[in-house]
Amino acid sequence: MNCSGAGPKMKMDPLLHQDKKPDWIKVRLPSNPVFWDTKDLVKDLKLVTVCEEAQCPNRWECWSHGTATFMIAGEKCTRACGFCAVKTAKPDALEDDEPMRVAEATSRMNLKHVVITAVARDDLKDGGAEHFQRTIETVRMQNPEIIIEVLVPDFNDRDWALKMVMDARPHIFNHNLETVERLTPIVRSRAKYWRSLAVLKKAKAMANGNVATKSGLMLGLGEKEHEVLEAMDHLRDHDVTVLTLGQYLRPTPRHLPVLEYIHPDTFAKYKEIALEKGFRHVASGPLVRSSYHAADFKPELDVIDSINTDLAKTSIETLPGSIPLLKKVVTKKTGI
Repeated sequence: MNCSGAGPKMKMDPLLHQDKKPDWIKVRLPSNPVFWDTKDLVKDLKLVTVCEEAQCPNRWECWSHGTATFMIAGEKCTRACGFCAVKTAKPDALEDDEPMRVAEATSRMNLKHVVITAVARDDLKDGGAEHFQRTIETVRMQNPEIIIEVLVPDFNDRDWALKMVMDARPHIFNHNLETVERLTPIVRSRAKYWRSLAVLKKAKAMANGNVATKSGLMLGLGEKEHEVLEAMDHLRDHDVTVLTLGQYLRPTPRHLPVLEYIHPDTFAKYKEIALEKGFRHVASGPLVRSSYHAADFKPELDVIDSINTDLAKTSIETLPGSIPLLKKVVTKKTGI
C-alpha cells in the first residue's frame, strides 16, 4: 500500500495516455450562486465531499443545483486505486459528530435525495460500517422523507459489517465494479471483481430484496466491448438493477492513462443494450459518474413502502424534529 499520498503505483505504460480530449469532454465552470452557497455550507460544517476529493467533472453542475455526495470517515483512503484522486495515507480517527453534521447539511440544503459514500477504511475492523449505519440513521431521523443512497467500499467481504449498513435500511445500495474482470487487478487496489459482485447480491438479500442495488463502470481503460457486455451480465446475475457508465478521466499524470475516449454514440448503444438486458435504470455518457443526477432515476419507488413498513416494525424513530439543528459544530474524534 502506498501511504505517501504521492499517488498509486503505475500498472500501465503512461505513454499510452491519450492527452488530447475530444470535443464532447467539456466541463462547465461555476456561474450559479447556489454553487458558492453549497461550497460555503460544506466548509462551514467541516464536511468532505467526493465531488471535490475525486475531482468529479460534474461538481459545478451538481453544486449549482444544491446537491452533493458526502464522503464520510475522512479524506484519506487506505487503498491506492490507479484511477482515484482521493489521497492514500494513514487515516485519521473517525469524528463522532460527523453523522450529525451530514444530517444538518441535508436539512439546510433541503435535499430530497442524499448520497453518502466513504473512503476505504481497511484500518478499522468493520471497515467503517458502523459509521455508515450511524450516518444513515441520523440523516433519516433529521429528515424522515429523504431518500438515502449509499456508495460503499467492500468491507473486505465481512458479512457482519455489511449487515450493519443494511440494517440501517438505505433505499439505494451502490457498490461500483469500476472495470471489467480482466482489468480489475490493474485498476483497483485490493478489491476483487467477484467479491464486489458478491457484496452487491448479499446486500440485496440482507434487505429481503427491499433495496435498489446499483453499480458502475468506467470506460476508456482498455476494456473490450464483449468484456463490458459480460460485466453487465454478471451484474444482472447478481440482482443489480441500476447501472452507470462513464468515461475514465485521468486525475493526475501519476494515475492510469486514458487509452481511449469513448464516443457518445457508443455510450448510447451501451445504454440500449443494458436496458435490453433488464437493468431498470441506466445512466451512460462521457461525464456520467456514480452519483450523477442520482435523484432523477427514483429506483427506490419499488422498495420505499416495504422499507418504511420494516422501519416502523423495528421502532426506528422517524418523527420530524427528533434531532435539533446544530447550533455549533463541535469536532470530537473517536476510533473503533
